[in-house]
Amino acid sequence: MLTGGARTLAVDGRYRVWVKQVGTGEVPVLTLHGGPGLNHFYLECFEEFLPRHGIRFWFYDQLGCGFSDAPKDPSLWTLDRYREEVEQVRRGLGLERFVLYGHSFGGMLAIEYALKYPQHLSGLVISNMTASVAAYVRHAASLVAALPEGARRIIAKFRASGDLEAPEYQQVLQRDLYQRHVCRLRPWPEPLRRSMRYLNAEIYRTMQGPDEFNITGNFRHWDAWARLPKLSMPTLLIAARHDEMSPVQIHRMSTLIPGARFALCPRGSHMAMYDDQRRYFDFLVPFLRACGEGARSAS
Repeated sequence: MLTGGARTLAVDGRYRVWVKQVGTGEVPVLTLHGGPGLNHFYLECFEEFLPRHGIRFWFYDQLGCGFSDAPKDPSLWTLDRYREEVEQVRRGLGLERFVLYGHSFGGMLAIEYALKYPQHLSGLVISNMTASVAAYVRHAASLVAALPEGARRIIAKFRASGDLEAPEYQQVLQRDLYQRHVCRLRPWPEPLRRSMRYLNAEIYRTMQGPDEFNITGNFRHWDAWARLPKLSMPTLLIAARHDEMSPVQIHRMSTLIPGARFALCPRGSHMAMYDDQRRYFDFLVPFLRACGEGARSAS
């Protein structure tokens, strides 16, 4: 049943995931949120920019996230299973050709989907995501190394003790890292705060680890650098100067993907759709429209 554009789709034969169509334009876009374990809430700003330009898109909460079913089964939280979930969502929506947008972990997931199911994509957007976890870890370490000595000392102390839930450690993460490199606005926008409030911590810990700068989860060995040249669809890579993901690495990705476009948000961080919003959508909207025009001319 469709209610206000929202409905649920069956996945894995026993679960339901939540999707919502926004807009009625001719350019179809499926969005993949980050996390892992977040939800679509922080992408709500897309409603202000995409539909007015003839772009219809779908919010989609991955299994365990947001309004979707949340089974208590850690074996479900793998990149391969989520990739196949995206394909089930595509079939459920009846999308034969569409643009796939992925932010952060959603960008990782989008790369994996695009490599296995390229025939369905008229375009690919990889936003604020590098091509391997090892590359991300190196950049994250450089951000920590650039902090004031007092902050570095606190981080080292609690990492050594393993007490990563300690209020003092969490305060340093928020003040000295997340506020600089996740979102630079103060306060954080309400959709982002709401998204963080409803994070599925079990998925996050299983796949990523205890926090943004300690990657110990099951995707810690993920690496797509050697496979990037296989991406043949029009691709946009969005980076931000202050991001926790290295803009230098993301630019390198654009040199490895044939014909890819690179866009840099000079004032932005990981949530550049908020803290460098005008520039972000100035890049995103024309690319999506061009993908739609390319798909129509090809048909």
